[in-house]
Amino acid sequence: MTNSLKGVHHAAFRCRDAAETREFYEGKLGLPVAAALFIEQEPSSGKAHPYVHIFFEMPDGNYIAFFDAPSSARPEHFVKAHGFDRHVAFETDSVEKLHEWKATLAARGVECVGPVDHHFVQSIYMYDPNGLQVEITARTSQHDPIMAHEKANSEAILADWTARTATEKARLQA
Repeated sequence: MTNSLKGVHHAAFRCRDAAETREFYEGKLGLPVAAALFIEQEPSSGKAHPYVHIFFEMPDGNYIAFFDAPSSARPEHFVKAHGFDRHVAFETDSVEKLHEWKATLAARGVECVGPVDHHFVQSIYMYDPNGLQVEITARTSQHDPIMAHEKANSEAILADWTARTATEKARLQA
């Protein structure tokens, strides 16, 4: 079978409160609500579990979505997560636009870190009200050459990393 995947339709996360989440994604980031679905049961199990599933639309037609399900929410769901554990990265048009985003977000009361220069991209980082790290990134002029170079070295890097970390990972799985 040939790969027919054409993109990410949506990434979905739990939220503490749909209204609070809407204020961040629509009010601060400018992503309009595309849909808000009220559902009484989990689709996979049929178990009673009322929730709202809210979708915010990005300019490219993809979405970021959230589940507001207070009956199953626990405080630990909303602790700020390390970016290695989960984050979402939105892309803007240019490094100049990235700086504009930082200024706009500061004016809207959103604390950001960065820009951080990763050489192939520059990024700013913040947290949404649910503890999800949000990144806005812009490709630099070196993006394509760096990515091409890294792609050419991917197999060797992954093989070396697998060998280097095998003992530690085996210990963690025991």
